[in-house]
Amino acid sequence: MLDSERWLQINRRDDDIIIATPYKCGTTWMQTIVMHLIFQDMQPRQVDDISPWVDAAPRPIEELCAILDAQTHRHVLKSHLPLDGTYYREQDKIIVVGRDPRDVFMSFWNHFSGYTDVAYAKHNDWPGRPGAPLPRCPDTVNQLWDWWINRGWFEWETEGYPFWSNFHHMQTWWDYRHLPNILLVHYNDLLADLNGGIKRIANFLDIDCPDDLRAAIADKTTFKSMKRDAEEISADSSGMFQGGAKLFINKGTNGRWKSVLTADDLAAYERTAFRELSPDCRAWLEGAQC
Repeated sequence: MLDSERWLQINRRDDDIIIATPYKCGTTWMQTIVMHLIFQDMQPRQVDDISPWVDAAPRPIEELCAILDAQTHRHVLKSHLPLDGTYYREQDKIIVVGRDPRDVFMSFWNHFSGYTDVAYAKHNDWPGRPGAPLPRCPDTVNQLWDWWINRGWFEWETEGYPFWSNFHHMQTWWDYRHLPNILLVHYNDLLADLNGGIKRIANFLDIDCPDDLRAAIADKTTFKSMKRDAEEISADSSGMFQGGAKLFINKGTNGRWKSVLTADDLAAYERTAFRELSPDCRAWLEGAQC
């Protein structure tokens, strides 16, 4: 699914915003917040049209370039690449959202187990697809956990299968969080203080956002509002998910793993987290203030 070379084929601008968030960490949430900030209104917009996923290989590059070249507003570009797979530029503003990996997994289970035949075809049936096809989701959450926590798709990854890494992805960005054009935002912080989080994001992007506008954006981007407006934000027009867009924008809650993962599952988590994450990155992902 991922092709970093596509970033060399699009026309870049000096004020590009990149949302380089691991999957199931609040990507659509952050895209929606940033879109409201740049347009300065409450109009819902389809994220795939306004903030396209650049490194998603199945989308024809000619189509992507045409969409971006036609945009007159500031670019908001989506990426699921780790920093070591990114064509980094100092002039970009890059936002990375982190989340407890166990919560990421529960959201991933909801996402992957809801795939339809259309979704598998979108992943597998496109010209020039390299590598093996995406396998079907296992029947149980614990089977998927065993894949996800113990295997990697790429030879340089040891977790994330049958998608790509979460742990490695976050560690690459964490290591360079000191750079002035990289902003790390924790999913839990947005849940706890969405208004304050929007203020921090606006300041980072050099966007003026008065108090009344910020309050309106916060109200528009609560998970209750996002769920209500799911079809207007991320319509599942092709039928990728059982339940459509409301499955894609699901719960936005944390801690569901506590009643699902077994002692053996959590032991595997400990091994992977110890191997892939620095202690400070892990502590931050799990909710500590670092």
